[in-house]
Amino acid sequence: MSVVLKLGYMLALLGVGLVAKSTGVVTESRRDRLTVFAFYVALPALVFSSTYAQPISEVVTPTLMLGLWAVMFLMIGVSLLVHRSVAGRGARSVAIVQSYHSNFGFLGLPLVASTFGPLTTAKASIILGVGSLTQVPVTVAVLVSINDADVAFRDELVEMFKTPVIPALVTGLLFSYFGLGVPSVVAAGLDAVASLALPVALVCVGASLSAETGSFDVRTVGSVVGLKVFLMPILALLVFSAMGSDWSTVQAGVTMLAAPTAVSTFVYATELGGDPRLASMNVFVTTVVSVGTLLAVLRFLL
Repeated sequence: MSVVLKLGYMLALLGVGLVAKSTGVVTESRRDRLTVFAFYVALPALVFSSTYAQPISEVVTPTLMLGLWAVMFLMIGVSLLVHRSVAGRGARSVAIVQSYHSNFGFLGLPLVASTFGPLTTAKASIILGVGSLTQVPVTVAVLVSINDADVAFRDELVEMFKTPVIPALVTGLLFSYFGLGVPSVVAAGLDAVASLALPVALVCVGASLSAETGSFDVRTVGSVVGLKVFLMPILALLVFSAMGSDWSTVQAGVTMLAAPTAVSTFVYATELGGDPRLASMNVFVTTVVSVGTLLAVLRFLL
């Protein structure tokens, strides 16, 4: 499938989710069931199947880890600087976290898996695991500190470690390290389930998108879009290239970090004192715009 067709396919699936939601075909309960399948079944299957057969020394590399952290913390710093004057704590905190918090799971990894080879996909799985363990605590800390939210930080971290992606990644890396195999029937089943990650995740994302009506700060939304889907992939390309990363690392790193703002940031914003209307709008706009920017990214990296 060509890059243009692939991005058209993505846009179509997002549209299916939006239309299904607006027509009542996908109700909130049905969307939640689809999300549970994608998050607890398809995505862990994709993470495990992409890592267990790859040499761990080629997957977990210094340039991958250091490059990921360098880009993420540089973007966190830029976000704090750019959004320092946004009026209102709730809006400022949301603008900051949504300028760096990437949708690694429901868009990034499935897109990499459907576009690049197994080694690149394995590295993207590492980015999903390590990136989530990095950006989630930072996001919670930013929202709690700016909004003075009354929440136990420890409880939020405990919930993060309950996500099924982390044990799936650890298990896959252990299989790789000890050279353990998987029966062909099991491997085929895992691959079949993993192949559903992208279509199901995209429909879920589409059904979760909501552009809140009413007034909102166009400048703030525009700056979030500019930082998240334009600056972040460019910075990722510069950082990974400057570190002398191999091409599979560049492909995984740039594509994953080019993903739009994660839908989960809306949940965090709602729970931790952020502006939910702005959070919803930012998720919607970055996701729609990212269809075009990801097209450019993939055409460059292939």
